[in-house]
Amino acid sequence: MRVVADTQRCVGAGQCVLTDPTTFDQNDEDGTVVILRDEPQDPQTSARVREAVHLCPNQALSIVE
Repeated sequence: MRVVADTQRCVGAGQCVLTDPTTFDQNDEDGTVVILRDEPQDPQTSARVREAVHLCPNQALSIVE
């Protein structure tokens, strides 16, 4: 599993960071998503990443299996 971000679609809502701050951060300049770790290391992180993808208001996040 790998998480991918489309920064062109991201509106900087920050739901991903709130859901999993170990995987996601926000760009200081425009607030768009920054992926810190694109492959979750454990089942708990995988679950949080899936939740972040689900919560993203602009569907800027996706998962590649």
